[in-house]
Amino acid sequence: MLCLASAGCSVRQIAVNSLADSLAQSGDVYASDEDPQLIRDAAPFSLKLMESVLADAPNHKELLRATSSGFTQYAYAFVVQDADELETRDIAAANALRDRARKLLLRARNYGLRGLDVAHPGFSQQLRKNPRQATAMAKKEDIALLYWTAAAWGSAISISKNDPNLVSDQTVVEALIDRSLQLDEAYDHGAIHTFLISYESARQGATTPAEARARQHFDRAVELSSAQQAGPYVSLAETVCVQKQDRKEFESLLKKALAIDVNARPEWRLQNLIMQRRAQWLLSRTSELFVE
Repeated sequence: MLCLASAGCSVRQIAVNSLADSLAQSGDVYASDEDPQLIRDAAPFSLKLMESVLADAPNHKELLRATSSGFTQYAYAFVVQDADELETRDIAAANALRDRARKLLLRARNYGLRGLDVAHPGFSQQLRKNPRQATAMAKKEDIALLYWTAAAWGSAISISKNDPNLVSDQTVVEALIDRSLQLDEAYDHGAIHTFLISYESARQGATTPAEARARQHFDRAVELSSAQQAGPYVSLAETVCVQKQDRKEFESLLKKALAIDVNARPEWRLQNLIMQRRAQWLLSRTSELFVE
């Protein structure tokens, strides 16, 4: 009876691990979809399924990475964007959406930290004590977890300016993303550089101008993506151009983002559609963002 019970548990765990492996790779199917609304409707079920499987496979590193990535992308693409578009019509509703986005992003951050703890026991605890020392132990195989944890955490901070406890975590985010850049600056066709275009304006203690750093990241992101991703153009327009009040470059960058053929690289179709939606929205706000 003990042998049978043991065998049953083993078979069940094999099945759970197999499902976890499949779910960890499911993002590839979503990434090429041409219907953002379909993905918006389907994503919550997929994310909850990932969480359910993690209850039985809590140390599955790749599923923890995929869950962190999934919650981050869902929160940014569908919740933060909705809040931004709603703000001019209903501030209270927009703030409620941002509060929801913050919770989703912190959930994503926590899954990323769990994955890093699986790879390096005690990592998250050490990260709080000494961020640079903790991230130094990360290896190249940890870069996806480093990146998505930083992206989730940094995005949560960006919509939580009135939360000093969360804003104080900025040094931790910098340690995570800087270690990612050090390990593989070309990761995911320039994803780290695209993140840093927006982030550099908030970096503490830098010795070079934020705009110069942002433009360096922009140039590298465009190069690594063969100018086929809308994200770098939108990020530079939204941060540097608005801050400089350079309307001409703002419009030029966003038009370049909109001109990208989303079918040229099917694996980037969904993210390009989402970023083109943001580009359209930003262009519609040009008169609000720039003082004549």
